Amino acid sequence: MKNSSRIIFVALLVLVAVTQLMAGGNKTATQAVSDQDKRKAEYIYLQAMAYKAQDSIAAYYDLVKHAYQLDSTNTAISFYYGYLLTLKDNSSSEVMNRGLDLMKKHVDAHPEDFFEATFFSDACMSLKRNDLALSVIEKQAEINPNKTEVQMRLAAAYVKNEKYAQALEVYEKIEELEGKSVEIAVYKTALCSQLGDTIGAINQMRSFYNTAPANVEYNLLMSELFRQYKMQDSAMYYLDQAQRLEPDNGNVYFAKAQYYDEIGDSINYDKEIYNALVSSDLNVDTKLDVLAQYTQTQVLRNDSTERVNNLFKVLIEQHPHEPKVHELYAIYFSTMKDYKHAVEELGYELDINPSNVDAWKRLMVINMLDDNYGGAIVAAEKALEFNPDELDLYRYIAPSYMQMKQYDKSLAVYNKALALVDSTQDVELYSDLLCGKGDVYVELGDSTRGFDLYERALAISPGNTGVMNNYAYFLSLCNRDLDKAESMAAKAVNANPTNATFIDTYAWVFFKKKDYAMALLYIKSAIANADEPSADILDHYGDILYMNGDTDEAVKQWEKALELEPDKELIKRKVEDKTYYEK
Repeated sequence: MKNSSRIIFVALLVLVAVTQLMAGGNKTATQAVSDQDKRKAEYIYLQAMAYKAQDSIAAYYDLVKHAYQLDSTNTAISFYYGYLLTLKDNSSSEVMNRGLDLMKKHVDAHPEDFFEATFFSDACMSLKRNDLALSVIEKQAEINPNKTEVQMRLAAAYVKNEKYAQALEVYEKIEELEGKSVEIAVYKTALCSQLGDTIGAINQMRSFYNTAPANVEYNLLMSELFRQYKMQDSAMYYLDQAQRLEPDNGNVYFAKAQYYDEIGDSINYDKEIYNALVSSDLNVDTKLDVLAQYTQTQVLRNDSTERVNNLFKVLIEQHPHEPKVHELYAIYFSTMKDYKHAVEELGYELDINPSNVDAWKRLMVINMLDDNYGGAIVAAEKALEFNPDELDLYRYIAPSYMQMKQYDKSLAVYNKALALVDSTQDVELYSDLLCGKGDVYVELGDSTRGFDLYERALAISPGNTGVMNNYAYFLSLCNRDLDKAESMAAKAVNANPTNATFIDTYAWVFFKKKDYAMALLYIKSAIANADEPSADILDHYGDILYMNGDTDEAVKQWEKALELEPDKELIKRKVEDKTYYEK
């Protein structure tokens, strides 16, 4: 009965609010507010806070608004009503500024309310009113001169307002209150750099360093600062000093490796990376970060893989049962297109942690990249044994069957997946599965059923650009409804402007519409955005070049496509008979 009474009382309050609104709305600042309305407003405000504690945000907002309409002179109520206005979806700048004004009204009247002042300054910062936030924090710093938290906020506010000298003064005060620290030393040094005061920055860091010159971390900070200023001799001095203090410190080896990399000394760079990885005091996550950075550098330089492999072997010997090591090695092999060894490393990773669904997905994708669709299916089915509720895995099984031209099995998998997925909850997956099923029917020559499935997929998820792309492409292949195909392809490209496959579809639609100039423009964009253009994109490029009168270049592109897929009879005919399109 108590709960029902409270609900009835709240309902009566809402009814009173509606009646008052119909009678003329809330009291203005110039109108007197009766004691009765003040008491009502305070009670409703307390009810609102109770709803807030229960995460009933809609009720919280409605009750705070009602309390404000009853008593707009209560600055605490005004404050929270103003805050809620700043959070309203699609609020105009006028509404947001009104919200800030209501919050400011309370903060100005009660500067001692630290929590509300902090809340208000945060709201100002989020709405890019850095100047207003600064004025409030300055006031709080005056009231709380020895409160480090407030002084830190003041320094950050000065930085936001690009008042670097004032920020530096505040950090000096914090050091007086709390003593020197790495955090404050770094802040002060950065501010001197921002002010263009190189000598000041060095002196700031040196002053901190002198408090404990035998500290390895402080020596590394000094070295890093001198590296930033390209003062390499000084940087190496502090690195050597750090190494004399702790000869086997892995962080020192890594810092030296970065130094040698910056000056282009690849021999010493490799040496220090090796030393860092064999060091016993670096944890495995840090070592993986070091190796990932090193591997990326070597790949970008097209350098020898032997050194990378040796380093991975060292790390695997140290941490044979760490799945992340095998995961990174598999990623490296994939980048090098060594899919066989990538699969092997993922196998080790999954032996250690067979429930890792992301690793199973990587294994499936690598098999598909290697045209090993049977392997992808085996991996997906194994993954489902360990992750039976991961319906996303069906995305890999069905397309793999389709690539193997086992269309009945592909359709069976799609039907099973569609029966398991809740179309009202996992809309995107359901839409993708409908699209995949449509692809199978189009491949079977039943475009009517295929296009119907595309329509259903878009009805469920109108913004699904993958469906738009496939639908547009197959419409163009059938020479049907090319205006609709162009519209869908354009939407897909606009949403994914660097997706080479989507851009290729758009180019092909223009080709089918005999707009060869636009087709050439977009196929060149597809080539530029593709890491390695597929045979289909190169084939399309050749066709489009041919229709733009560049036969010789067209043949070159067809030949490139044929190198990737030597069994494509149609491309062979184009290469052998340059008048193919004239017949």
